[in-house]
Amino acid sequence: MQDKASTTHTINPPMSSKVKTYRYLAMASHISLLVWMSIWYLVLSGARDYSATFIIVVYILPLILPLYGIVRAKPYTHAWACFIVLWYFLHAITVMYAEPNYIIHASFELVLAIGMFTGCCMFARLRGQELGSGLPKLSKVMAQEKAVFERSHNNENNQESA
Repeated sequence: MQDKASTTHTINPPMSSKVKTYRYLAMASHISLLVWMSIWYLVLSGARDYSATFIIVVYILPLILPLYGIVRAKPYTHAWACFIVLWYFLHAITVMYAEPNYIIHASFELVLAIGMFTGCCMFARLRGQELGSGLPKLSKVMAQEKAVFERSHNNENNQESA
């Protein structure tokens, strides 16, 4: 009988140093972006153009949603956090273009968003490969679908001829 440690080791293989680097990049950028957006919109003077409720719902809550999974190193959470961070990327680009007074603020947001996106994408991909939960290659999926189709088509032909 195997002990619990060896069973856990086979279920969750240890992270390589490269994967850990991307994990820390994702986590540090995520937390920094959360802190930065809170400071920018809730603390800095002149940036209070919106109500606190609006700021929390639009700028802070989307970053809080994946926080637990990112801290717990869940590849799936990292993957869907990439979609959330695109909002901040677009926000930063828009502010840089439309409001030159906030170009420094938006530039900092952009750097953090790029760091989070890169860290989350690469961590999800590499950790998924380590865990064996990556997506199969399209050629394998197509071959499997073709085999299923041919079997069902052959079964139909056999039933009609009988």
